Amino acid sequence: MTIERIQTATRMSRIVKHNGTVYLCGQVCADAEQGITEQTQTMLDKVELLLNEAGSSKEHMLSATIYVKSMDYFADMNAVWDAWVPAGHAPARACVEAKMARDALLVEISVVAAIK
Repeated sequence: MTIERIQTATRMSRIVKHNGTVYLCGQVCADAEQGITEQTQTMLDKVELLLNEAGSSKEHMLSATIYVKSMDYFADMNAVWDAWVPAGHAPARACVEAKMARDALLVEISVVAAIK
């Protein structure tokens, strides 16, 4: 069984491929000075780019774990999520309130997907 690690650093790999499955490390927004809507959108844009790089797509997501700084952001985050996920392709999903690595971060996601 081959494990392929892409964009690997000391602490983590951004993408790991194994046995027809893609694992993405936690993704955050492009600009933490923005609000929840913008943070969610740019975070999902990054997920889409990484999935494509790994030979997958958002239509092939198997699961997503979303971490929000406060459940006060839940509805606004979900509005962006719902518009981004293709109809009929919603992954298994969990969403939890969590302390973030940096105070300005409002949302983070970890994704597992199948390779196309």
